[in-house]
Amino acid sequence: MSVVEKLESLRGKKVFVTGHTGFKGSWLLMLLDRLGARVTGYSRSAPTTPSLFEAARLVDLVETHHEADIRDADRLAAAVRAADPAVVLHLAAQPLVRLSHREPLDTFSTNVTGTASLLDAVRLRGKPCVLIAVTSDKCYEPHADGRPHDEDDRLGGHDPYSASKGAAELVAAAYRQSYFSPARLSEHGVQLATVRAGNVIGGGDWAEDRIITDIVRHLTAGEPVPVRNPAAVRPWQHVLEPLTGYLTLAAAMVAEPSAQWCTGWNFGPESEDDVTVEQLTELFIEAWGAGRWKDVRDPRAPIETHVLRLAIGKSLAGLPWRPRLSSRDSILRTATWFRSYGDNPAAARSLCMTDIESYDAAKSPGVASTPGVHP
Repeated sequence: MSVVEKLESLRGKKVFVTGHTGFKGSWLLMLLDRLGARVTGYSRSAPTTPSLFEAARLVDLVETHHEADIRDADRLAAAVRAADPAVVLHLAAQPLVRLSHREPLDTFSTNVTGTASLLDAVRLRGKPCVLIAVTSDKCYEPHADGRPHDEDDRLGGHDPYSASKGAAELVAAAYRQSYFSPARLSEHGVQLATVRAGNVIGGGDWAEDRIITDIVRHLTAGEPVPVRNPAAVRPWQHVLEPLTGYLTLAAAMVAEPSAQWCTGWNFGPESEDDVTVEQLTELFIEAWGAGRWKDVRDPRAPIETHVLRLAIGKSLAGLPWRPRLSSRDSILRTATWFRSYGDNPAAARSLCMTDIESYDAAKSPGVASTPGVHP
């Protein structure tokens, strides 16, 4: 079954998306457009230059475009009321670990207060809807032994970003128990779920301090790629993997409202598909066709989790979703996108649509073909 067929219950629905100008938000707009969804977007201006939102001219895909701060509770509540959505997808965030060390207060206010503002806007609206809040795999207290995190693990984090995501989960849990109780779903009609995903990669991510951004920038300049933590393991996945997971969950909630959906859900790669930062870099360079990397690890740098894995058994068992791309295929697709964009920046949206159509045709991890990389 294709991705679109699994999401039919979302076709033509009114959808409110926060953070729609960001990297994941931009890809989400293109997926929703294929479903004929009527999208209202609420976000700050595009966070990078260049940005996928602007390069692909994605403002054309939203019915209403709000350029505003998620922490502006009154304006956000008014926007939610006016949009009258059946589905709310909350992606707006400060998403960078290293930036959180430099700007902890902004990180906490955006990720925690911003989440509370969105949840309260839904509360004040007082109408049924599906509400999915996106947090992060880093919301969990790290395991010393590197075993995968499941949805019932303790929340926490050793840096401002991780702590802010754990706190956002606690805010969602408090609203769920206080205002959107699954036991009283028939009374209020709000299904609230949180979703946690790994390190997403894909075409059009130009965010500061992201490994793909660093690789592309240095390869384009003919410089060696600096790698801070070559042995670190992350649940790398193409951006389409978690986004289709979020939408699959939303579609199930729309089609069959139930308390069973109102909890946390992990979306990550298969457990045997681990890739280190070093392996990711070498695969990207291989697909690019030239380049090299250098080890620039700094023992004085802010602490980052060495091994981070997600257990996805709950999503595999409870939803018609599973990863369609291996880590290797995700990396090669991303390299192909950036190399092709460098040759023709005007093709940003068509490059994304090619990836979406190819992903839709993939049957299982590792079987999707990878478009050729131009030498």
